[in-house]
Amino acid sequence: MLKKFKDLSEREILALAIASEEEDGRIYGEFADALREAYPATAQMFEGMREEEGVHRDRLIGMFRQRFGEHIPLIRRENVKGFLRRNPTWLVRPLGVNVARKQAEVMEMEAQRFYQKAIARTTDASTRELLNKLADEERKHTQTAGNLEETLLTQSAKAAEDASHKKLFLLQIVQPGLAGLMDGSVSTLAPLFAAAFATHNTRDAFRVGLAASLGAGISMGFAESLSDDGSLTGRGSPWIRGAATGLMTTAGGLGHTLPFLIGNFHVATLIAIAVVCVELAAIAYIRHRYMDTPFLQASFQVIVGGFLVFLTGYLIGSS
Repeated sequence: MLKKFKDLSEREILALAIASEEEDGRIYGEFADALREAYPATAQMFEGMREEEGVHRDRLIGMFRQRFGEHIPLIRRENVKGFLRRNPTWLVRPLGVNVARKQAEVMEMEAQRFYQKAIARTTDASTRELLNKLADEERKHTQTAGNLEETLLTQSAKAAEDASHKKLFLLQIVQPGLAGLMDGSVSTLAPLFAAAFATHNTRDAFRVGLAASLGAGISMGFAESLSDDGSLTGRGSPWIRGAATGLMTTAGGLGHTLPFLIGNFHVATLIAIAVVCVELAAIAYIRHRYMDTPFLQASFQVIVGGFLVFLTGYLIGSS
C-alpha cells in the first residue's frame, strides 16, 4: 500500500532522498552508456550529472548516519503517493538524444519539488540546512547542465552529433520508408492496371489495387522487421522500421488505387496515371534529398522502372 508523503517520518524522508539520488544517478549513467557511441559529448554531459547526483547521495547518507545510524530503510518513489510515474525510456535502444534530455529536465524539476516539500516536513536544523542546499543545487542543476552542454557540446561536437543523428534517422526511418514507398508505388502498378484494362471496370480495379497495396504493405513490413533486429547494424527497432516500411508500401499503392473509386473508367485511369507520375517524382526527390543520389540519375532509374511495370500491366490487361 502506498504511503502519503505527509505521513513519512524524517528518517523515511531522508531514506527516500537517498534512494532518489541513487536512482537518478543510475539513470544518468544509463543515458551516458546509451548515447556514448553516437553522441559522445552528450554522454559526457550526463556523466557529469551522474557524478553530481553521487555527491548529493553521499551528503545525504552522511546526514542519515549522524542522526539515525547505519541502517537505511528501503523506500523508493513508487512507495509514496504523488511522484510522477517514469516511463523507462533509459532502457530503450537506440535511445533518442532529445528524449534523454527531456527526461533529465523532468527529473530535475521533480527533485527540486521533492526537496521543497521535504523541508516543510523536517524540524532538525542541520537536516533542513542540508535539504535547503540540495534544493538550491537542484534548482541550479538545469543551469549546470546547460553549462556542461556549452562546455562539452562545442560547435564541432554538435556538428558531429547532428551528422550522427541524421545517419540514425536515415537508417531507421528514411531508408525503410523509401523502400516501402518504392515497392508500393511500383510493384502494385502491374496488377492494378492489368485489372483495369482487362475489365474496364473501376470497381474491380479498385479491389485489385486495394488488395495488392494491403498485401504488399503487410509483406514488406514483416520482411523488414524480421530481416534485422538492429543490434549489430544500429538500424534501430525492427518494429519501427517494419511499421515505416509497411505503412509507406501501403500508401504508395493506395495513391494510384483511390482514383478508381471514380465511376468513369477513362477519367479514373488518367488521374491514376497522373498520381503515378507524382509518386515517382516524389521518390526521385527523396532519393536525391536523403540518399545523395543525383536527381537526374534518380529520376531516370525510377521513371524507367515504373514505366516498365506499368507497361507490363497494360500489355497483360489488354491481351
